[in-house]
Amino acid sequence: MAFGDVIKGAASVLPEIPKPTKKPSLTEKFIWTSVALVVFLVMSQIPLFGVVTAGGPAGTSILRTIFASTQGTLMQLGIGPIVTAGLISQLLVGSEIVRLDFGNTEDRSIFSAFTKVFTVAFIIGESVLYTLSGYLRGPNNAPLSTETAIIVMVQLIMASMVVFMLDQMIQRGWGLGSGISLFIMAGVAQNLMLDLFSPIPSPSYFGFLPYTVNATVTNTLPTVLYRGQLPSLVGLVATVGIILFIIYLEGVRIEVPITSQKYKGFTGVYPIKLLYVSNIPVILVGALLANFQFFSLLIASRFASANNWLVNMFATYGTQNGQQVLTGGVLYYLTTPLDLGQAAADPLRTLTSIGFMVLFSVLFARLWVELGGMSPEKAAKSLLDAQVHVPGFRSTTASLGMVLGRYIPAVTIIGGVLVGLIAGVSSALGVFGGSGIGLLLMVDIILQYYQTLVKEQVEDLMPRLGGLIGGM
Repeated sequence: MAFGDVIKGAASVLPEIPKPTKKPSLTEKFIWTSVALVVFLVMSQIPLFGVVTAGGPAGTSILRTIFASTQGTLMQLGIGPIVTAGLISQLLVGSEIVRLDFGNTEDRSIFSAFTKVFTVAFIIGESVLYTLSGYLRGPNNAPLSTETAIIVMVQLIMASMVVFMLDQMIQRGWGLGSGISLFIMAGVAQNLMLDLFSPIPSPSYFGFLPYTVNATVTNTLPTVLYRGQLPSLVGLVATVGIILFIIYLEGVRIEVPITSQKYKGFTGVYPIKLLYVSNIPVILVGALLANFQFFSLLIASRFASANNWLVNMFATYGTQNGQQVLTGGVLYYLTTPLDLGQAAADPLRTLTSIGFMVLFSVLFARLWVELGGMSPEKAAKSLLDAQVHVPGFRSTTASLGMVLGRYIPAVTIIGGVLVGLIAGVSSALGVFGGSGIGLLLMVDIILQYYQTLVKEQVEDLMPRLGGLIGGM
């Protein structure tokens, strides 16, 4: 039996959300998207039965942001298995370890089934790892009993399957955008609101605005300028500045003139954004780092010792304020400092972590252009399918691909560099929302939802041309 048949057979027994028989209205899509978001947020507040302490190193905001996870709740795994399975699937295909042709309908079907099976396997695998590794603990910080561990595993598997189904529901046309993007945006927005308004002392008034009011009353106003990893004026200014810069970059584009062969007299432009691959590169880099952090913690908790140089070379952990923090190893120099003080105290780490973020953002950007159907040839085919052409050039894939090939490879690299720099530098400045990656993702996802709404409205009038709005 062929590999594809085995994978499709395995995927066929797994639960699946069917595509709608007719296109839902915009109102219906809003309703289903809201339902998915509410279910996700509710599960983020329900504690895992039998778990009192959810471990983890300090500074794993990348993990919580990219995976939209909440410690000690049904969303302990968040979207981690979905993102990880998708990342590995893309890498296997991109490296041609698994050879598939995305121009072939059958191969696309195999890839979809492959990713689905991989996701379920990661849901089960991560649930077992989290439970048996000691990451989750019971009363008095004691290890979970066998019975409790089984119950916790079942909770994690069931909750993660619900998230997987919610993401499927949105992506198959019932909702707007992507479930992964929606859940990431919700988590970052929630953290941003807490950084601004939370009145809970930790160790002093945690939110910037309550702390500022308290500092004004107690005549300690200068302390609002910088408070380390707690929300401060430096972080607020950096947050506003980064948001405005991202919005500006989203508007920078190259406009290729186009005309429609179907709608006579229609002329316009095909925009190629400077941030051509959007937030995909930093999602993939963040997922890679988050997995490194998680598995390094598991390995360190089991095998780390003064004599185990191999484990220590990758990552070493120490205790600070009752939490485990990275103190050395290769991983230490790949993770961005979380505030300006840390960045200034260890400039080598700051430079290497930002350099890693930029380099891998570019690599993932180039990979995604090829795998995500965004190459010049694929973009040219989309134009021709929409019966659109560029004046002065033949209406062929090769001719239009040559025109778009002048710009797409360059903006892919430049965009990868920019999003890598934004994510790395903003984290070092201590922006609100958990991390620089989180802030970048939130702003970009909000703008994507705006574009999706525009696309939905255009498609109601001109279905073929509406498909081009996704590239704007």
